[in-house]
Amino acid sequence: MNRNVSVPRIGILGGGQLGRMFLQNALSYDASVCVLDPDPNAPCSNLATEFTCGSFNDFDSVINFGRTVDVITVEIEHVNTEALEQLQTEGKKVFPQPHILRMIQDKGLQKEFYLNTDLPSSDFKLAANNQELSALGDDWFPCFVKLRTSGYDGKGVTHIADRSQCHLAFDAPMVVEKLVGVQTEFAVLVSRHQDGSTALFPAVDMEFHPEANLVEFLSSPSDLPNDLLQHANDIALKLVKKLDFIGLLAIEFFLDTQGNILINEIAPRPHNSGHHTIEGNATSQFDQHFRAVAGWAPGNTNIIQAAVMLNLLGAPGYSGSVWYDGLAEAAALPGVHIHLYGKKQTKPMRKMGHVTVTATTTALAKEIARKVQSILTVKSQ
Repeated sequence: MNRNVSVPRIGILGGGQLGRMFLQNALSYDASVCVLDPDPNAPCSNLATEFTCGSFNDFDSVINFGRTVDVITVEIEHVNTEALEQLQTEGKKVFPQPHILRMIQDKGLQKEFYLNTDLPSSDFKLAANNQELSALGDDWFPCFVKLRTSGYDGKGVTHIADRSQCHLAFDAPMVVEKLVGVQTEFAVLVSRHQDGSTALFPAVDMEFHPEANLVEFLSSPSDLPNDLLQHANDIALKLVKKLDFIGLLAIEFFLDTQGNILINEIAPRPHNSGHHTIEGNATSQFDQHFRAVAGWAPGNTNIIQAAVMLNLLGAPGYSGSVWYDGLAEAAALPGVHIHLYGKKQTKPMRKMGHVTVTATTTALAKEIARKVQSILTVKSQ
């Protein structure tokens, strides 16, 4: 079958909202994008060129899926890397590369990588279980403990105030991080392309939901001073080059109370901290990721208007068929762009969509975004 070879046939492991927004962008290029996901009703299921219902953790499922496309990418890190390594040996392009995914799947390997490459992050220890945690010296408390594998969106992270709380941690391999005095949290997205070229998105400031521990609210551009932002950009570029990374990488940073910039978490794909780029930047994060994995040059990342993004989370006390209370009223506000993810069922704190507000200034965008927060609620019927 004849087709435009300048637009490769792309396969995505994972069919959630990130894949859905990637697909919505790829449709502009008339691209063929295939998706593998275990949920037959996944957000990507009715948009993909071909949708395969299967596990992205199963070796055979990933192998068989990957052989039908030219390039394989991911919208979730927790995939079968052995299958991706096999596909790579067969000549398939896999971005990000399997060895990078393997490292990112394990927060302990991440922390060791930062240490070995002189990249700044908080002090840490590795513990196999609660017993090893409780055996640490007094100077390691208070701390945060993170599951080495399988954690996401704030899940698998626990604050331990003192040694008496060690039983609240995970009885599984974990990373123990010393508590950092944080001034603010911010994020930088960087893309690295197949020819080695790179592009940085301007940093965004982030606010986290106090219970769910996931990004609830972000603003662009960042209010941080230029010298700090330049330092963060330098770290981001060093990181992707040390990894030899291809694709889009999201980096969440801490600015601590001593003025140090520390890497907190990384994600090797489009990320919640970049949703505002759809309306706020000349190129969106989804377009940039497409360009990187397709072998194209990077797009212009300049800010075209101030933007604030807020997540639409399932309201506490509501589970079942979703109902968006105040949707039309919120959509009537100036500069409001609503993105719903096609999920039919809601539950407390589930990501159901996001709203980006664009305006002439960040202050005005924040004011409107707060109005949206007071109007629009994710409930169940």
